[in-house]
Amino acid sequence: MSDKITGVEQQASYGIGYQMGEQLASNPFDGLSLDIVAQGIKDGFDKSEPAVSNDELRVAFNEIHQRLQAAKQDKFAEVVEQGEAFLADNAKRDEVIVTASGLQYEVVNKGESDVTPDASSTVKTHYHGTLIDGTVFDSSYERGQPAEFPVGGVIKGWTEALQLMNVGDKWRLFIPHDLAYGEQGAGGAIGPFSTLVFDIELLEVVS
Repeated sequence: MSDKITGVEQQASYGIGYQMGEQLASNPFDGLSLDIVAQGIKDGFDKSEPAVSNDELRVAFNEIHQRLQAAKQDKFAEVVEQGEAFLADNAKRDEVIVTASGLQYEVVNKGESDVTPDASSTVKTHYHGTLIDGTVFDSSYERGQPAEFPVGGVIKGWTEALQLMNVGDKWRLFIPHDLAYGEQGAGGAIGPFSTLVFDIELLEVVS
């Protein structure tokens, strides 16, 4: 157990280091050296001549980024494959329309309005979102409260679909991961590289 750290200056200093350690631990890479990290912090604080040039840093950061990306894709390769297989089978259905981006949609109900939002609009919708295995991760229907949001402020699949819909339409969207939350996912419910299914009902163009 570490010695007791006393005094507000020392405690604050320790807190800064602890937070940096947590950040490093949240996204580590093989070969990460805390001793070299500490050297970099000291050199930067002292404004010493960097031990690594900017060009070397750029190359190193790019290499580590590529390694982390490759490792993440390998880890979730099965999820990607399942999503791609689901979309490939789904696209064979006559009622499913596939856009140039890869977004798939099915018209559930056709509204009577000819009002369509654009990218700058704010809309009111009801929606129900699931993973491809049927797991529900969000539903305004279940909350009993429609949602308002800017068309340009949501995932790409929604932004594209909403600009094709008229008020009163209800569509089922099948959204590839790159038009949804991509490699990051969203919280604990939507994992990285998840293909998503949404029922969305466009109730109103608010502005």
